[in-house]
Amino acid sequence: MRTTKLMLAAALSLSLAPCVPAAIAAESMHDHHHHHHHAMPAAQDGYVRSQAAYAVPDVKLVNAEGASVPLQSALVEQDKPVLLNFIFTTCGAICPVMSATFSQVQDALGPERDAVRMVSISIDPEQDTPAVLKAYAGKYGAGPQWQMLTGSLDDSIAVQRAFDVYRGDKMSHQPATFLRAAPGQPWVRLDGFASAADILREVGRARTN
Repeated sequence: MRTTKLMLAAALSLSLAPCVPAAIAAESMHDHHHHHHHAMPAAQDGYVRSQAAYAVPDVKLVNAEGASVPLQSALVEQDKPVLLNFIFTTCGAICPVMSATFSQVQDALGPERDAVRMVSISIDPEQDTPAVLKAYAGKYGAGPQWQMLTGSLDDSIAVQRAFDVYRGDKMSHQPATFLRAAPGQPWVRLDGFASAADILREVGRARTN
């Protein structure tokens, strides 16, 4: 029953995909490093799908309520699919698209959204205080299953490096979405502008495997 509802939601969300020209998205994709494997073009232009094993650093971040959150508990110890992206609130191009897409995923899942953990980590923690993240979360209607995390600059960089998204400067930020089906499973990495429908397909695969 849950799978049926999820697939219906995925079908409905096809019309919600962000309007990002494929050529622009393709230019935004960075070269994959040696620890990625099984890279392949996606069914749609605009992103590349790969799988990788990432060692999540043992750091504590801070959520939009100001509470300390061990990253291991937020990402590693969840016995449910986990969606992850990296954002900063003053971003004017990439981050609004990714955050709107997460919002669309959340809306399409409906009551099923509690079966998925969504996490957005700031790459500009000095600007993105818990209060700023709380306002940002409200802007995109983030539900309780969608955590916005900030912390120290060193910890933010450590997490970015762990997921191979650190580019030295926030203005060099590239779009990427990560999904892990369950503890011990590899991360699926979508480099580029994956739509809500693309992400929902990955969630459906994760929940049926």
